[in-house]
Amino acid sequence: MKELEQETELLVHKVIGAAIEVHKVLGPGYLESIYESALCIELEKRNIAFVRQHKIAVSYKGKEIGEGRLDLFVENKVVVELKTVEALLPIHKAQVISYLKTTGCQIALLINFNTVVLTQGLQRIILTK
Repeated sequence: MKELEQETELLVHKVIGAAIEVHKVLGPGYLESIYESALCIELEKRNIAFVRQHKIAVSYKGKEIGEGRLDLFVENKVVVELKTVEALLPIHKAQVISYLKTTGCQIALLINFNTVVLTQGLQRIILTK
């Protein structure tokens, strides 16, 4: 597995800390949009730059065919995909891998807020070449 730059690794830890704080305050049971709004507030409080609902161009064989949206794109380095599902499924990971390929980023966080303990619903996904 390819090592992340120390700066990116630190950023990932900061985002995870922010997500844990949101989960600690709100707990499970809300809609994804509630957690997205709360996480944006927490990232702002921590002076972490991000874009919410970041648009990405989707191409097929060199032709643009539409656009996708990332829940959060943190400092142009980390893709953050939020869920509120009973359990993370392989399709959720596949979705995030597609986002990594499209953005050229190396790491994403897949976060399911519908858990008793947030770390049970957290996956780090690293794109290897």
